[in-house]
Amino acid sequence: MKNIRLGLAQINCTVGDLEGNYQKVTEYQRKATKSGVDILVFPELTLTGYPPEDLLLKAKFISDNLKKLNDLTRLVKDMVVVIGFVDRESKNIFNAAAIIYKQKIRGKYHKAILPNYGVFDEKRYFSPGENQPIFKYGDYIFGVNICEDIWHEHGPVAKQSKAGSKLILNINASPYHAGKIREREKIIRQQAKDNRVTIAYVNLVGGQDELVFDGQSMIVDAQGRLIARAQAFKEELLIADLELTAAKPSSSEGVITIAKRAVLKEKEKIVPKKATVLLPVAEIYQALVLGLTDYVGKNNFTKVVIGLSGGIDSSLVATLAVDSLGKENVIGVFMPSEYSSQESLEDARQLAQSLGVKFMTISISAIFKAYLSEFAQYFSGIKPDITEENLQARIRGNILMAFSNKFKWLVLTTGNKSEMSTGYATLYGDMAGGFAVIKDVPKILVYRLSEYRNSLVPVIPERVISKAPTAELRPNQKDSDTLPAYETLDGILKAYIEEDKDLSKIISQGLPAQDVRRVLEMVDKSEYKRRQSPPGIKITHKAFGKDRRMPITNRYKG
Repeated sequence: MKNIRLGLAQINCTVGDLEGNYQKVTEYQRKATKSGVDILVFPELTLTGYPPEDLLLKAKFISDNLKKLNDLTRLVKDMVVVIGFVDRESKNIFNAAAIIYKQKIRGKYHKAILPNYGVFDEKRYFSPGENQPIFKYGDYIFGVNICEDIWHEHGPVAKQSKAGSKLILNINASPYHAGKIREREKIIRQQAKDNRVTIAYVNLVGGQDELVFDGQSMIVDAQGRLIARAQAFKEELLIADLELTAAKPSSSEGVITIAKRAVLKEKEKIVPKKATVLLPVAEIYQALVLGLTDYVGKNNFTKVVIGLSGGIDSSLVATLAVDSLGKENVIGVFMPSEYSSQESLEDARQLAQSLGVKFMTISISAIFKAYLSEFAQYFSGIKPDITEENLQARIRGNILMAFSNKFKWLVLTTGNKSEMSTGYATLYGDMAGGFAVIKDVPKILVYRLSEYRNSLVPVIPERVISKAPTAELRPNQKDSDTLPAYETLDGILKAYIEEDKDLSKIISQGLPAQDVRRVLEMVDKSEYKRRQSPPGIKITHKAFGKDRRMPITNRYKG
């Protein structure tokens, strides 16, 4: 028998852009045709983008997505195409896949297992599919299922393989977090071995608000061996020739015939691509670059503006911005006060020169003095405190937002996860902006990412990495005046936020009890701030926002 040439279209879709997504599909269909592909597979909810959220409550949105599916169907001829869309039956809608051949939808699959944890909220919108059909293409039998369906031992993969499938096509919109590719590959290899079936896993790629989809589509044979893998964070058509044996279904029930005879194209043998899995720090860096690129581009911004302090956080954000958008689209503004050091000015300027970005210096000293003068009669007799520190941060926020309004530049905030967790950030000050690039990046990881980027081409001044972090809002201020050492702090935050451990369990890990109590109190008290912060890119197992939804009014102190 001839080999089946399988193509996995790892593409970057945009939520709600039905026409743009449709055009992307037709582009990859043309590429697949030129490459002699017999079966072409697209990701989960390709036509709508993922996650469409409350767009799914709009009846016209569902109808429009179905019209695009019909448009696509008319273009599909001598190739089997599997594509994700939203299906509707009566009052129910489904996360679905259409199997198209010779200008007809030959069958559909409705996602059976709807995730409702972390960033997923599918039970809010979709009804679960009740059937797991298999598809017969000549003497070949394959199953189609969707994302979460493959993660369950006795789920659709097991049922479809028992029914006679020799190939499983699993379509995905699986969001990225650090290390997830290893989790996925372990699951897919195990499912392939347990069910003695080849599995083709195609994943979405691109940024969508807080989420990044990393691609890394793959094909694994029935022994659990990797046949092919697409690269991370890039669009790609992954192609492989599969040696599948002819098969008969175990029963005629639940079998959908695509064609009585498989028409396979003549082709020369190819060597499938096996992209290397990135090292963890490189993987995270690329995720941040892609997430920022797509947030800016998909929301019709061109340029971004960043408050450069001479510190590590703003230096990393500026570097990410240049790598994402190009140096001509990044503006850095240094806004010194009487507490700013000469070293900070030198480091901010050196960074801007290394990156090649436009650099402006705007002193806030006169504005700050004007504020203090206006407040003098009301603050008389009260010692300066955090009020005066926050005034400086808010003046800087106002300056950046003024540039944003005047020139349509997007303000990138520079706070990291350690600061966002503990409230060590000023509401309407350094939290003011449109996108928080490193919102989910703990402080220690900020240093690792900066060192990694410098290992490629040095751009961040070495002094920025080596000096003690400071907000420079009062004389001789250091972060360590308010927070535990970042090595300790980040360990506490990971246990509390990402692992949901309680006070006693965190202390039992050997972390200082006094620090643990203080940090947990800071985290709990800062929920109202986080609720008002801009969105940022998810790179950890549990990020603030969709992942972690805590009440602001909350008296539980367990």
